[in-house]
Amino acid sequence: MLSMAALTVLGGCNQNVNANALLENAETRTEIINAIAGNHKYMTEFMDAMQTNDHAMQMMQGNQKMMGHMMKDSMMMRKMMQNMMKNGKMMGNMMKMMHEKGMMSEGCIESCMDMMKEKGMMGVGSMKSNGDDHSGHH
Repeated sequence: MLSMAALTVLGGCNQNVNANALLENAETRTEIINAIAGNHKYMTEFMDAMQTNDHAMQMMQGNQKMMGHMMKDSMMMRKMMQNMMKNGKMMGNMMKMMHEKGMMSEGCIESCMDMMKEKGMMGVGSMKSNGDDHSGHH
């Protein structure tokens, strides 16, 4: 708690607080994480930031415990699917992973890609734009 008070006082005096320097202190870092996790608005902002960060998404997808909890929560699944449907790149990555693990056939991927194109989801940064278009040789 003392660290949060010091952070507030120092932050009020000097607006150029180096976030990385604050996070180096384990106690301060824990207090900041707990403050974010305990505040709905901050946690929503944090989750939005994680969903737009490739590294964060890879870490979440690699965390079986987290993915298992998300899959059990139907409301979270619905929200996650809605967000993924808005993100062509994320959908492309998910379909590619499913294809690599034998969960989705090439035909199904092509059908999904066509549907995504029709809905305007295949913009810049999508799966097709990064050179993964194999339709010319299938």
